[in-house]
Amino acid sequence: MALVNAGVVVLDCAEPEKLAEFYTALLGAQHTEVSANRIEIRGADGFRMAFRRDANATPPSWPRPENSLQAHLDFVVEDLDAAERGVVGLGGRPLEAKDAPGPYEERGFADPAGHSFTLRRMAPTAPKQG
Repeated sequence: MALVNAGVVVLDCAEPEKLAEFYTALLGAQHTEVSANRIEIRGADGFRMAFRRDANATPPSWPRPENSLQAHLDFVVEDLDAAERGVVGLGGRPLEAKDAPGPYEERGFADPAGHSFTLRRMAPTAPKQG
């Protein structure tokens, strides 16, 4: 039996409304709870995130080593180039310009408040053709 029933990834930020807007568009999510200092969203697959107001929030500085103890998010996508264009169009910014070749190709980004996340290419499930 599980000790907890559900979990929520919570990001502290100065402007939860703006960050919730970014992730709502990124995940195709809907707002489920809204208060003056906290907004929670739920993606179509049930993934939950919340954004909590912190008047003293400072953006993380990853990948600099002095801020190495922090969390980041991984999102699986089918088309990295299309996903990158979408992220940048929503106000995200690339953190690294290098591509990792192979089935686990990924790219690092920061959301508008500076939290890091990774877009990871979905490994193909169909057999190779030709």
